[in-house]
Amino acid sequence: MNICEQCGYYLKISSSDRIELSVDPGTWDPMDDGMVSLDPIEFHSEEEPYKDRIDSYKKKTGLTEAVQTGTGQLNGIPVAIGVMDFQFMGGSMGSVVGEKITRLIEYATNKLLPLILVCASGGARMQEGSLSLMQMAKISSALYDYQSNKKLFYVSILTSPTTGGVTASFGMLGDIIIAEPNAYIAFAGKRVIEQTLNKTVPEGSQAAEYLFHQGLFDPIVPRNPLKGVLSELFQLHAFFPFNKNSIK
Repeated sequence: MNICEQCGYYLKISSSDRIELSVDPGTWDPMDDGMVSLDPIEFHSEEEPYKDRIDSYKKKTGLTEAVQTGTGQLNGIPVAIGVMDFQFMGGSMGSVVGEKITRLIEYATNKLLPLILVCASGGARMQEGSLSLMQMAKISSALYDYQSNKKLFYVSILTSPTTGGVTASFGMLGDIIIAEPNAYIAFAGKRVIEQTLNKTVPEGSQAAEYLFHQGLFDPIVPRNPLKGVLSELFQLHAFFPFNKNSIK
């Protein structure tokens, strides 16, 4: 589970490993796998063209974008799940990430499925300018229909780091918001705040444990029992396994 056996430190985990931990074997069905980023604003960079940068991350991670979306079963319960991957361009949210998550929410709305979104992101993707920022409103709008109109159940999981536009939109819109131990959660990062306001950010003030005591989210749940906790939450909200004997 990418947890240090000696000190208990939580290492970053890939989206594929996270899916393997969360979804029952043989039930994962990916969605919109072939959707890839173009260069919508023809972003100019003297270092590396945007398209080339995307291609290098594809080769490095084996992914097409910074989020994997799909459906599967969690202890026998059918779920829709999206998992962000920080290894792909810092988990930044461009138009493809926003579109994939929006389509997942719309699918979950139509099929009446519970929804899990696992956040791991540096925020909006600057190479796509305002189109990237628009994803915050688009995803939030789809979630409004899912939660308020259809009265369905969304769990947001905040991992390290969850920052920027993800924190400012769907990361904080969960009916239940779960954080991993010692996760770094913020809107603006420590360095940005200090350089902008010329004030020192207290050490640990953007860690999950401190923010939990400020009431920012619900429980802090370690990776080991997380699948069981999610299973219980879904059953409390009337989402049950296909086969009750499959509950682990």
